[in-house]
Amino acid sequence: MDFTHFNEQGRARMVDVSGKAVTHRTATAAGTVSMLPATVDAIRTGGVPKGDVLAVAQVAGILAAKRTSEIIPMCHPLMLTGVDVRFSLRSDAVDIEATVKCSGETGVEMEALHAVSAAALTIYDMCKALQKDMVISDIRLLEKTGGKSGDYSRSSASRVIENRENARK
Repeated sequence: MDFTHFNEQGRARMVDVSGKAVTHRTATAAGTVSMLPATVDAIRTGGVPKGDVLAVAQVAGILAAKRTSEIIPMCHPLMLTGVDVRFSLRSDAVDIEATVKCSGETGVEMEALHAVSAAALTIYDMCKALQKDMVISDIRLLEKTGGKSGDYSRSSASRVIENRENARK
């Protein structure tokens, strides 16, 4: 296996993507913030003292996607063409999903994951006065399109992993 993020001296480097084709790329990631039903109700009804939790978390997620290369050392700065952060309220959790798009030489998986992470941390920050034991979990890539490695879907990959595990039994 080639380790593309190391130079000939074994030191970290940013991969040169100048020879890669520009393609349309998308990535969708998701995560969850688990909390008490009373905390979800406060978010739903606007009863959180710091303000509109989901509006602020949405902006935080978008900003995080745009600034991923400033936080994750080997990520390339990208000209994103779209970022969408969505929320679903359950009785005991807020589910977060972010989709990021660009046309470029490298993918946007890290940008989508970073968007979800920042949105989750913002939800925690805004609600911590109501509940300190919230749990941020299950941050994961759901799917990606474009690029040399092609498309990926977590549901397809999960089936492959299940088939491998079943074959071992």
